[in-house]
Amino acid sequence: MLPIRPLVAVAAAVCVAVLPALPAQAVRRAAVPVLVDVRAAHQSGLDRLVFEFRGPLPARRDVRYVSRLIADGSGEAVGVAGDAVLRISFDRADGHDRDGRVTYGPARRTYALPGLVQVVNTGDFEATLTFGAGLARRVPFRVRTLTRPSRVVVDLITSYRTVPARAYFLDTTGRGPRTAAVTRPVIPPATAAGALLRLFAGPTQAERARGLRFAASKATGFSRLTVADGIARVYLTGPVSGGGSAFTVADQIRPTLKQFPAIRWVKIYDAAGRTGQPAGPSDSVPPSLERRP
Repeated sequence: MLPIRPLVAVAAAVCVAVLPALPAQAVRRAAVPVLVDVRAAHQSGLDRLVFEFRGPLPARRDVRYVSRLIADGSGEAVGVAGDAVLRISFDRADGHDRDGRVTYGPARRTYALPGLVQVVNTGDFEATLTFGAGLARRVPFRVRTLTRPSRVVVDLITSYRTVPARAYFLDTTGRGPRTAAVTRPVIPPATAAGALLRLFAGPTQAERARGLRFAASKATGFSRLTVADGIARVYLTGPVSGGGSAFTVADQIRPTLKQFPAIRWVKIYDAAGRTGQPAGPSDSVPPSLERRP
């Protein structure tokens, strides 16, 4: 606890006045930075990820590559879209106000940047604030701090070439289910896998405001993608189920992959390796994604 010294006033007749001590919790609270914004943008040769705080800078910052993300407190795995994952933690920092309201916006957000794919909060527990950043590729990075206002900046070096590809999302603004295409940068030569990764990352905040959504059908991602003889085979992860819906994750995967000239047919498998028509030149989905009559 920080020491609080009494204030002494001296007059002709010596007298001492002592200010009442502040509660220890209030003293600690005044020194804790509060995260108020998370933003990212592409600069020349790098993607810049910025965490802005109200108050001082966090006492300690730690940024490192990890094999997977674990939620603080619960210990459960947290999914993030990307081929590489950065864990970013701030000690003695909060992401909520005194009423428990989140102060920095969405806990999960997607970016249409060359390197940064997605940022997700993984903990706001006992004055430790943690995030995970999903990247298109493992790259060098540097961390620095700025003041007025307090910011922690993570620069991701993106000195590689990208090409534009399309990801197709559910457009909720029409009367019936349909897809709408958005453009994403992907790294050649694995452009089909890159486009599929961007699809599973979902729409950006601006795209969500336009009514675009990713219909996941309980799929959490994909473990493998192969392309041979004009057929793409996608192996999904998670408890995949369309629930008999007229629109499923398959309706977004197919156009996302068929934009590439080498792919004419798309066969989608569930986590158990099942699909309706594994052989032959045709599209195929697992039984759990088939539409009910």
